[in-house]
Amino acid sequence: MNMDREKIEFHVRGLLEAIGEDPDREGLLETPARVAGMLEEVLEGTAYTNHEIAEMFGKTFTAENCDAEEAVVMKDITVFSYCEHHFALMYDMTVNVGYIPHGRVLGLSKIARICDMAAKRLQLQERLGRDIAEIISEAAGTPDVGVKIVGSHSCMTARGIRNPSARTETRTYTGEFKNRRDLQQLLD
Repeated sequence: MNMDREKIEFHVRGLLEAIGEDPDREGLLETPARVAGMLEEVLEGTAYTNHEIAEMFGKTFTAENCDAEEAVVMKDITVFSYCEHHFALMYDMTVNVGYIPHGRVLGLSKIARICDMAAKRLQLQERLGRDIAEIISEAAGTPDVGVKIVGSHSCMTARGIRNPSARTETRTYTGEFKNRRDLQQLLD
């Protein structure tokens, strides 16, 4: 999906007018174009399906001497996203990912890139965990994936209840991670 910059700029200008601002004043003259550019950047993942992201970042290596009981775990991957309900920033998000290789391992940077690209969509934290698990599963060729995400949501911290210390934790388990507490604990 390609973003329509002209349409975004038109609507941002209308939004500025709707909130009582003058979009022709000096500080706001270029705001519609800036917002359109920002949205292209922070919502880049919208242009790709989970399958396309798995193909983009699916560089794997043969996992010789890698026992099926061994897990690869990467922790504290930092991402941010935007809540689809309020367009509110989901921030200070850390993602922990684990998977059991089945003959192939992902390049480590690819795990972080997958998390980042999946987050660059209007999201729900719960769906983000499922998306990451699905992409990692396809890219690494394994059904055994665990994803833990902890983050703050500005729809909770800056508006509404305004509870700045509130953090949300979600977990997604597939394959062996669903039933094995020892694997789940690797994500803590």
